[in-house]
Amino acid sequence: MAGDPSSNGRDSSRIDRRRFLALAGASAGALSLGAAPAAATESPENLAEADIDGFDCDQPIFECGQQVTAAGGMVSAEDPRASAAGARVLAEGGNAIDAAVAVQYVLNVVSPQASGIGGGGFMVVYDAESDSVHCINSRERAPRDAHPEMFLDNGEPRDFDEAIQRSEAIGVPGTLDALETARERFGSRPRQRLIRPAIQLAAGGFTVDEYLSEVIAENRDKFNDAAREVFLDANGNVPQPGDTLTNEDLARTLELIRRDGRDAFYEGPIARDIAATVEGLEGGPGIDERDLAEYSVTIDEPVRKEAYDFEIVGQPVPTSGPTTIAMIMRMLEFLDIEEYDIRAPEKYHLIAEANRVAWADRDQYMGDPEFVDVPVEGLLDDDFLRQRASRIDLDGVIADYAAGEQVPPGVPPGAPERFTPDWAATASTADPVSSTAHFTTADRHGNVVSYTTTIEQLMGSGKMVSGRGFMLNNELTDFDFEPGGPNQVQPRKRPLSSTSPTMVFRDGEPIFTAGSPGGFTIITSVQQAILHRLVYGLEPLEAIQEPSIFSARDFDVMWEPDVPEAAVEYGEARGQPWADEPEEIGNVQVMDVRPDGFTGAADPTRDGLAVGVNLPQARGRSPEKHPESKRSKSKSNKDR
Repeated sequence: MAGDPSSNGRDSSRIDRRRFLALAGASAGALSLGAAPAAATESPENLAEADIDGFDCDQPIFECGQQVTAAGGMVSAEDPRASAAGARVLAEGGNAIDAAVAVQYVLNVVSPQASGIGGGGFMVVYDAESDSVHCINSRERAPRDAHPEMFLDNGEPRDFDEAIQRSEAIGVPGTLDALETARERFGSRPRQRLIRPAIQLAAGGFTVDEYLSEVIAENRDKFNDAAREVFLDANGNVPQPGDTLTNEDLARTLELIRRDGRDAFYEGPIARDIAATVEGLEGGPGIDERDLAEYSVTIDEPVRKEAYDFEIVGQPVPTSGPTTIAMIMRMLEFLDIEEYDIRAPEKYHLIAEANRVAWADRDQYMGDPEFVDVPVEGLLDDDFLRQRASRIDLDGVIADYAAGEQVPPGVPPGAPERFTPDWAATASTADPVSSTAHFTTADRHGNVVSYTTTIEQLMGSGKMVSGRGFMLNNELTDFDFEPGGPNQVQPRKRPLSSTSPTMVFRDGEPIFTAGSPGGFTIITSVQQAILHRLVYGLEPLEAIQEPSIFSARDFDVMWEPDVPEAAVEYGEARGQPWADEPEEIGNVQVMDVRPDGFTGAADPTRDGLAVGVNLPQARGRSPEKHPESKRSKSKSNKDR
């Protein structure tokens, strides 16, 4: 084992917790930065009831709370208005895909800091009729003129805070194409119905909660004039919690989309305005009208990997999330982590080391599969993962992290030769924490959606499309700033992501969904939610409230409140540097799926709300596209 196990030294050349936060910016996406989570001025239920017409948690058809159970459908999202809008769609007979589309449109209005049609994401759909999983990949693409050196300034990586506001940071948005593709292929309700709540909220106004108020205050310096006009008053003041915020430009944009669909966004006046906004920024190259017109989502086969008695299923690369989660879970199974108490110091040490190992291989090999030969099968190979797990020792660490060393990558079967073994040590560290939203939906016919959307940093690039009311992403800063690796910039390439929309199957049936915002920390948050629910047997809400940790590359181990001090002492005594203070990590939304219904849980670190739907006939015959669920009604629930 490397180094002095008792050393707690910090080397200023590596990225420790303070550097991590400095790179992330003051608001740090999904983290509370040491403060207790802000309490909204109204309860989540009241926000939903105040802003969503016709929604009332006291109605018998709805069950509202941080954890609820219902037979007729479920929505769990970080914003209660989004949950309410999706639940109303389910109550009217729409399916899980219809509900997900409605949720995402509402998030565009009430959660502009994290999600919207100016960004992209990954939607994992379980279609009950065909008993199949489809991954709708709407990751942003680089423009045709992009090149590997575009984030360099005189040969050196550009400052991250500067880079996110330049034209080359903005990728071609994919969210709207994903919504239209999902609705047309799997939905059962017209776009005009699904977009209506978002239009009403944008035109009529919605209640500002404390989180949005704080995000606007912390990011106002990077706003362009269009964003300032929407988010600040005439005197430049930030809206306060309880204020009503309207976005008439966005309402008009959504009206055009309501009428003309995808074409309204990727061609014509909106596309011209997007291109003009990007062209007006410093930097280059940037996306133009042709880049927008040529964009299309892909529908990918999911990545799958068995661990314990279940199968992890999710979006494949160019997001690294589900693949890396599966690698970590399988290594932890080989390490017999379940033999240790849920808060035993050994448990946290094993997770920290397994994360470092998995991230070494992630950084070494993963990128957009249209451009990079990613050895996914080799990375998930049991012999390879068993060998990688064998390097982890309860008595020490793999590398001298305090001196800046990192875990070396392994060589899985099928590894390409063109990437040198030391590549991971030089990969960019400029993408620590991002602004993202995750939600999950399910319906009585057995359809399930796990969907993560993002605009990268809080408020994305900080640039709003003039006259259109939506923020543009800075997703291309997810590329490595230095060329040479699998995640280098290339024309039309999609940058590597950490988002982790995940489903868990047992005996061929979905039993659990999980996802979270949080940039790099997403992988850890989702992995530990799965571990706590399906290995340690906690209830869904308990599983996401159980304190988790984060480690990757050469970051000090981040840890949530209630992680025992003994775990910190144990790890540091063995050479595992830990952050000085605990922080909240992620904002996980999860759902249990059973033959007789659903249990949804929303992470209480924000105003998240789970809304269940009770219908007279549950899990029965599906209208239109889904005439009959193939879910077995005879399977036992004893191990669910």
